[in-house]
Amino acid sequence: METIISRLLEEYEEGHVTRRQLIQSVALAASAAAGLSTRDAHAAGGFTTIALDHISYQVADYNKTRDFYADLLGMKVRSDNGKSQCSLGFGDATLIARNHREDSDATGPKVDHIAYKIADWDTDRVKGELQRRGLDPRLDNPGGGSYVSFLVNDPDGFTVQISGDVKPGDSMYKKP
Repeated sequence: METIISRLLEEYEEGHVTRRQLIQSVALAASAAAGLSTRDAHAAGGFTTIALDHISYQVADYNKTRDFYADLLGMKVRSDNGKSQCSLGFGDATLIARNHREDSDATGPKVDHIAYKIADWDTDRVKGELQRRGLDPRLDNPGGGSYVSFLVNDPDGFTVQISGDVKPGDSMYKKP
């Protein structure tokens, strides 16, 4: 957590993020770190987060972002579509850098969303729990296969992606 906050402060001091973006990012990181215990989450019908799946940034030039993280921090380029986005790996986590969408009026960098992987994925149960909490889950399954996720907004309006691996018997399972 200290490393994340330190990096965010450096980005602010170097003028890469605004004060508002800094505060939003620190609040998001703190709320993620202060989550319920596994036992409490299950008692409340919640989920058990097992990994930070990925962080998605919207940037002005994904090539510069890719090169910065690969060169400075040694992240591995896992994918690069050659025109608008790439995926950088570090440990089990991923950083996705994508150019601002053409329909976006954004001019500066921003965290697009943070994805958390949960244990014991069951698409219908996850969707039901998110709906029960009034979170309006949006199914996101861009690559198909065994990876499925829902997008929801947290209390501060950040997009959070909740993901998992589907198994046989799941409503989203497709035979390989």
